[in-house]
Amino acid sequence: MSLKPNTSEGRTAWLTYRRKITVIVLGSCIGVLSIFFTSNMARQLREKEQYEVHLWVKAWELSGFMQGYDPMSDFIKREQNNIPYIITDGNRNVIDHHLIDERTIGDPERLDAMLKTLARRNRIIEIKSPISPSYYLFYGESRLVKMLVWFPVVQILVIMIFAAFGYITFLSSKDSEQNRVWIGLAKETVHQLGTPTSSLLGWVEYLRQQPSVDQTAVDEMGNDLTRLMKVIDRFSKIGSEPSLTDASINDVVGSCVNYFRSRLPRNVTLDYNGTEAPPLAAMINPTLFEWVVENLLKNSLDALAGKGQIDVRLSSEGDWVNVDIADTGRGIPKAHFNRIFEPGFTTKTRGWGLGLSLSRRIIESYHKGRIQVVESEVGRGSTLRIALRRIDS
Repeated sequence: MSLKPNTSEGRTAWLTYRRKITVIVLGSCIGVLSIFFTSNMARQLREKEQYEVHLWVKAWELSGFMQGYDPMSDFIKREQNNIPYIITDGNRNVIDHHLIDERTIGDPERLDAMLKTLARRNRIIEIKSPISPSYYLFYGESRLVKMLVWFPVVQILVIMIFAAFGYITFLSSKDSEQNRVWIGLAKETVHQLGTPTSSLLGWVEYLRQQPSVDQTAVDEMGNDLTRLMKVIDRFSKIGSEPSLTDASINDVVGSCVNYFRSRLPRNVTLDYNGTEAPPLAAMINPTLFEWVVENLLKNSLDALAGKGQIDVRLSSEGDWVNVDIADTGRGIPKAHFNRIFEPGFTTKTRGWGLGLSLSRRIIESYHKGRIQVVESEVGRGSTLRIALRRIDS
C-alpha cells in the first residue's frame, strides 16, 4: 500500500515534505562528516606532536653523556614550536618552561592547577639521565591542535546561523507572498462589490419615492447599505497606509453603538456614556477605527449568546483616551488574554480568528495606541480597552 497521496494538493505537500527531509539529512551528513574529518586531523596532529616530544626526550636522555649539549633547547624552544611545557624535578620544582605565563610559574596554587591540566591532556614523561636525577615533562597541545578541536563546533554554529537566517528569510518571503495574495483578493472583492452596491443605492432611492412602501424599512435598508459601503471602503484600504484625522471619539463610537442598538437581540441591552461624557478627540482613521469598535461589539454579542448587557464607556487618563467595552458574557481565561489577538486563534466553532488580530494591527500599527484585556472572569464577563493618544480641544 502506497503512502503517497493521490490529490494534486497532497502530492505537492508530499514533495515539499520530502524536500525538507532531504535538506535536513544532507545538512546532518555534512555536519557529521565535517566533525569526523576535522577530529581525525586533530587526532593525527596530536599523535605527531606526542611522537616528536618523545623523540626530544629520548635525545635529551642520550645527551646525558655529552656535556654542554641541550637538545630540549635545540628542538622544543625553537620559535616555530608552540607546544607549552613545564619541566620539574621530583619535588615539582620548575626547572624549565615554555609558553607558560610567568605569573603561573610564580604562584604555587596556579602552578599546581596548570600541572594537573597538562597531565590530563598528555601523559607525564620521565626524563632519565645517568649523571643526574630524573626530571618530569608536563606538556600540552599546540595552538593548531586546539583550533582543530574547536573548529567543528564553530563550523556547526556558523551553519546553524546561516540555516536560521535562510529559514527566516524563506518564511518572510512566504508570508509576504501570502500577504500579497490576500491584499489582491481583498481589492478584487471590493471591485466586484462596487457594481451591485451602486445598483442597490439606486433602488433604495427609487423606493423612497414610492408612497406605498414603508419608509421606516427603506431607512433601515439605507443604513445597512451605508454600512456596506463602509465595509467596502475598509477593504479598499488594505495594503496602503491610512491617513489620520482629528476626530471626535464620542461621535465615532456613538455611531457604531447606534447602529448596533437597532439590531440587538431582545434580551440584550447596550449602554453608552459618550453622549454625556466630556468631548474627547484623537488622531484616527474613522473608517478603520469604526471597524475595531464593531469587532469588539460583535465579540461581546457572541459572548452573551442572546442574553446580557454590553457597556461602552469613554474616559481619559493623562494623555490617553480610553474606550472600554464590557460585557456580562462567558469571559476569557487568563491564559488566553494575549492569545486572543494572535491570527487564527479563536474559541468559536466556525470562527476565522482574524477580527481581534486585525483590530490590534489597526490600533497599534496605524494609530500607535494599545488594545488589551483589562479584566475578565470566566462566566462573569470581560472588559477590553482601546487606548489612544488624546488631543486637547
